[in-house]
Amino acid sequence: MAPISRVGQTPADKNFDFESLVDKYYVLLYRFAFSLTRSEADASDLTQQTFWVWASKGHQIRDRSKVKSWLFTTLRREFLKLRRYEGQFPQVELSEAGPELPALWPDGLDVLEVGGVLKALAQVDQVYHAPLALFYVEEMSYQEIAEILGVPIGTVQSRLYRGKIQLQRLLAKTATVPVGGEP
Repeated sequence: MAPISRVGQTPADKNFDFESLVDKYYVLLYRFAFSLTRSEADASDLTQQTFWVWASKGHQIRDRSKVKSWLFTTLRREFLKLRRYEGQFPQVELSEAGPELPALWPDGLDVLEVGGVLKALAQVDQVYHAPLALFYVEEMSYQEIAEILGVPIGTVQSRLYRGKIQLQRLLAKTATVPVGGEP
């Protein structure tokens, strides 16, 4: 009788075993990712994301000879998704973003009390209130919030971002200058 490596998996499925796929394609995928990103950290992240997608969707592939092309196509799609996201939410040096930052000063953060924060949270637009409360008060993940609100994760991220900006502005209006401190 042939040994079974995983539940329901026979040695004939060995070329589809997750560990053997990682062993076989990791270096190739990493090199491809590095050629796209020109960054070791981003290439590692893309490669890992590709295998994560494989772990969740790889069982759908029927033609075993297409695994390599599927992995490379998936990596490229993940790279393009990352670039689109970075285009929407560009990273900016802190020194360049100074004028866009809220008017809160570090000492003012110590003065904020839970009651004041919750009061300000109640004043945030309703569309942003629920995601903020679920994320910060209830400590739920983006996925959980998306399921509760019935919206995509990207919408949750967007609402959290915009809600945080609105909340920061409200808190900046209510924050007091500490004794001997300056804004």
